[in-house]
Amino acid sequence: MLSKPIPFIGATALSLLISFTTAIPQLALDVDFADPCLVQLSNGTWYAFATTNNVLNIQMAYSEDFVNWSLASNYDALPGPFPSWVYKSPQAWAPDVIQRKDGNFLMYFSAASNESAASGDVKHCVGAAISPNVTGPYTPTDSTVACDLDGGGSIDAAGFIDDDEDKTMYVVYKVDGSNLDSGDNVYPTPIMLQQVENDGITPIGSAVQLLDRDPNGGDGPLIEAPSLYKSDGIYYLTFSSAMFNTPQYDSSYAYATSITGPWTKQHSPYAPLLQTGKESSVGVLTGPGGTSFSKDGSKIAFHASRNGNNADDGRAFYVANITLGNDIITIL
Repeated sequence: MLSKPIPFIGATALSLLISFTTAIPQLALDVDFADPCLVQLSNGTWYAFATTNNVLNIQMAYSEDFVNWSLASNYDALPGPFPSWVYKSPQAWAPDVIQRKDGNFLMYFSAASNESAASGDVKHCVGAAISPNVTGPYTPTDSTVACDLDGGGSIDAAGFIDDDEDKTMYVVYKVDGSNLDSGDNVYPTPIMLQQVENDGITPIGSAVQLLDRDPNGGDGPLIEAPSLYKSDGIYYLTFSSAMFNTPQYDSSYAYATSITGPWTKQHSPYAPLLQTGKESSVGVLTGPGGTSFSKDGSKIAFHASRNGNNADDGRAFYVANITLGNDIITIL
């Protein structure tokens, strides 16, 4: 039986019944719900947010049990208005939501930059938006969190709160060098780490590089979509590599004993964590990526091709249970 939908204003719901009976990822929603992030409230309710579907800026789904998911099909968690740095067509990507120490919820998102659009070459920057409620609507702040236009833009931000005494806050993101690629010229796509104040927005010092793509070609032309978690003193950083609209797209990870590194990329047979051919509840996956940790590190969300070939028909929303230990992430 489907769970009773979580009520909120202005939304209708689509639901899918799934069952965790085997150690494989489960299809949560067969709709275009790319770059999902996970949030769990203290009452156990789960929320997921995702990239624009070209109608809503940021999509939202919810579940009372992580098994039965409902899509808030008419609800925009980030409706605007947007600050002046955002282009008139925001093209909002890859949200990530965390709860700050003050109880408010903070959403990181990537949006098209007005400055870059004026030159005819749209690049994205990372912004932030705040709401007292997990469902929003989220109100954008005036300034960017990261905006490396010379490097190709900044995208795929994810928040992280460390388990140290001060509960230090960080943001990881990708410098979108692949936005500059032309012909045989392939630009760096580093994963960056920025420490921030307790507001999750104000930077402390300069961003530091954690990873970049394999110079020998093992990651294809890029890495992206970082997500951080710490377990038993080990930091884990998931990331995707190759082009999102191809079967080569995957989700892998690295590990370190210090958040600033050095980071070691995990290798076969333990990585990639997800790749084309991996079994799921509805058959083999194609191009799985955009992996995001839950706050407690027991679960992940990700997307994969809906048509089994590319992203032309969108990317569906999947979830999985995981364990972490001995520098290894395992899907349960």
